[in-house]
Amino acid sequence: MFAFLIRHSLVFMFLSAVLGFALPDLSGHFFVFLPYTLFCLMTLTLLGIRQNELLRRLKKIRVWGYAFIHSAVYMLFVGCIAGLFHLDKNLQLAMVSVAATGSLFATPAIVRALGFDSIEAMAMTIASTLLLPAAIFITLLIYHSGHISLDLTSYMSRLIIFIFGPMFFSFVIHKTIQKNTLNSILNRISPYTILFVLAFPFGLVGSFRKLFDGNPHDAFIYLMVAVLLCCVFFIVSYWVYRKSGKEFALTAAITSGNRNVLLTYTIAGGLLGPAFLPLAGALQIPTSLLPVVTRYLSRKIG
Repeated sequence: MFAFLIRHSLVFMFLSAVLGFALPDLSGHFFVFLPYTLFCLMTLTLLGIRQNELLRRLKKIRVWGYAFIHSAVYMLFVGCIAGLFHLDKNLQLAMVSVAATGSLFATPAIVRALGFDSIEAMAMTIASTLLLPAAIFITLLIYHSGHISLDLTSYMSRLIIFIFGPMFFSFVIHKTIQKNTLNSILNRISPYTILFVLAFPFGLVGSFRKLFDGNPHDAFIYLMVAVLLCCVFFIVSYWVYRKSGKEFALTAAITSGNRNVLLTYTIAGGLLGPAFLPLAGALQIPTSLLPVVTRYLSRKIG
């Protein structure tokens, strides 16, 4: 059963989103456990990456250039477009918060399943994630009217638990366990990492279904916004890096399209406004299709 899920994991990502939409109550109950799933996913993904090679990639200027585009450039672009069309302020905050969000930590596992360089994807993911705290803080300062009060203690503790904690834990494990032993363990468990990915579209899409039940018109708008955001992130990133080769361009595109909205919500919570979770739920539908689209493009592009 697990082997079948792993082999067809890219398709099951989309089916998980569909199932979560069909079962909103179950999706809502499962949402509570997503932070624990996120921690496990981040930890296992980092454990499966060669630390020395990852650090070498993180020293590359193009990785940080990508991270700057991933957050700052898209934040400015999305903010300008949302303001130009005079969208609801809560929706504007949600859109820019999504643009500020780092890449999904499941991306390296997805990239590996596509046959691309997962270490490069992980370097991009970490770089964009490390920019997330500053990007979200700036977003909140701009879009919250008047004085805002941030619980910095809680904010920093969440950053340590969900970002720096897994990174440090992985570093310690790689330093304390013999390489052959660790590789043997990781070879057994790394294929199952992709299964954690299925939890996120299932658990996040329920908030979008609640919006759909209460206001189908607004839900349709949110879905269109989600699709447009995904398309912009994916297409523009591919276009920017197209001269770097097909594999790198597609890796940058899918890494940019996958957004770790749960991590953003976990560290910023209600400060992101009432529109963030429904938009995050709507994003699961186009995001879950990105791996399938990327595989198709990989075969078509010469």
